[in-house]
Amino acid sequence: MSQASHPHDDLLQHVLRTTALGPGEAARVIADVLAYFGETTEDYVRRRHGELQARGLTNDQIFTRIDQELRQRRVAAPELSARQLRRLVYG
Repeated sequence: MSQASHPHDDLLQHVLRTTALGPGEAARVIADVLAYFGETTEDYVRRRHGELQARGLTNDQIFTRIDQELRQRRVAAPELSARQLRRLVYG
């Protein structure tokens, strides 16, 4: 991808100026970060539940942690009860 055609050219230029990354690497990092922050609350809860469950945490530990993490996200997610978090994971 050429630098001129990047949809976030100003951000790409900033990353290139402030890091040792090349244009391709910087574009991939930007895409990953945008995807992370573009993730819906529902997708975030499901992904984090799976990650934390794989580490051996219990559901009570997981939902407490996810609740705390959601409060810290750059764009605040709506406040969800433990029951709502469970429903996002298990339906």
